[in-house]
Amino acid sequence: MAAKSFKLNTGADIPALGLGTWQSETGKVKEAVACALKSGYRLIDGAYCYGNEDEVGEGLAEAFASGAVKREDVFVVSKVWTTYNTRVELGLDKSLKSLGLDYVDLFLVHWPLLMNPDGDHDKFPKLPSGERDIIRDYNHVDTWKQMEKLVATGKTKAIGVSNYSKRYLEQLLPHATIVPAVNQIENHPELPQQEIVDLCREKGIHIMAYSPLGSTGGPLLTAEPVVKVAEKHGVKPSTVLLSYHVARGSTVLAKSVSPERIRANLEIINLDSEDKKTLDDYSSSLAAEGKLHRYVYPPFGVDFGFPDKS
Repeated sequence: MAAKSFKLNTGADIPALGLGTWQSETGKVKEAVACALKSGYRLIDGAYCYGNEDEVGEGLAEAFASGAVKREDVFVVSKVWTTYNTRVELGLDKSLKSLGLDYVDLFLVHWPLLMNPDGDHDKFPKLPSGERDIIRDYNHVDTWKQMEKLVATGKTKAIGVSNYSKRYLEQLLPHATIVPAVNQIENHPELPQQEIVDLCREKGIHIMAYSPLGSTGGPLLTAEPVVKVAEKHGVKPSTVLLSYHVARGSTVLAKSVSPERIRANLEIINLDSEDKKTLDDYSSSLAAEGKLHRYVYPPFGVDFGFPDKS
């Protein structure tokens, strides 16, 4: 039987599957969250930057009021956005207000950089040239020091990071008095990020995978090795791609606002050694050909060593 949850370095359990809310259609997030919780999901992933935490909060409230689930049984994740990396408690307070909650279960540093907190936009400040207004000499370790202080407030049960490469983790860890509980990264067979996954395992940091289907449009759904494994088990390619992460010991986020797909994504199967080899060989062949593919590429990606958009 596939794992239903994993143990964090805090001792808490984190569900193996969660509902993602990034880029979810405005006006449909409340229903998606409520449907997910009533269908059996116990992890909801969000962020201030997504601009929909009010709707997420409404969905949570509906599920709680219906008696479908209790607050203590739901693992809620939020993230501090880059314009709030010098004032992380304020960022958390804004998210808590929108969510209608007293605490979140996990609060993440969304990206290890600082965009101008006094810029021309709350979330996406720009320079006159049109480029993102990034404070280049800021040290992301300073953000983590603020994150560590949040734990004592009770406003978050755990803290972690997101989009941290091996380089950024190695910069952070020597200065951390609290080791991140989670690193949330883009992860799938076309971008296994094995060196980051291996480092996190070594340090006791749990991986949470986003864009498991390859982001918008689900481009991995037609990849030949994925289809091959799906046909073997008589399941959809999406089931294989979600199960891939659970087999790797990672939590995976499935994004949808369709009730039918939300429920379908709950199906996680056990991948055997042959299945894992098929998918790992696919990753290895892409790596050898220089064809690993990052689908989520922000305008500031170059700052993280993203070599190109392919």
